[in-house]
Amino acid sequence: MRKILSLSVVGAFCMAVFATQSQAADLKKDSKSTFFFKDASGNEKSAEIVTKYQPRKIVYPVGKVDPKIDPKLRRAATIAEERAHAHSRSRCWHYVKEALVAAGVVSSRPKSVFAKDAGQELVSNYGFKKLPVRDPFKAPVGSVLVYGARRRAAGHVELRTKDGFVSDFRSKVPSPRPLLGVYVKS
Repeated sequence: MRKILSLSVVGAFCMAVFATQSQAADLKKDSKSTFFFKDASGNEKSAEIVTKYQPRKIVYPVGKVDPKIDPKLRRAATIAEERAHAHSRSRCWHYVKEALVAAGVVSSRPKSVFAKDAGQELVSNYGFKKLPVRDPFKAPVGSVLVYGARRRAAGHVELRTKDGFVSDFRSKVPSPRPLLGVYVKS
């Protein structure tokens, strides 16, 4: 009776060890899709390896060239892009004014101080017209986008480029401020 009991215990122990080893072998077979590590308390953990992080890329629409607008506006956007920095210098209207003058779009430097006033001055003094566009991504290449601001803030102004927006800095996305208008010259 003691022999049977001891054989039973030894047999159960062997089966437990064999089962544990086969589970470990199965886990190691899946090691290509599983990452094993030890956490801060020393326990062994595993996590699935993600092979396809982003199935669809975020793609912003490419700017369209409108043949009806002045080609000098596209040149102004190129000039602004060449002079732009990686990050804002809080001088957007200054850089856009300089690009418009350098490209010959305007004959003299606009006098308005605040970027939010740019649209009104461009229409009244320089022959620009406001387009019925509410989405900055649908603005034609070279157009001037004017954004509003809180009471005392200056606002923002930028030019549409083929693959983004530019003022004193380059950006793939438009300003988050409220869009006041999109302006072009024919």
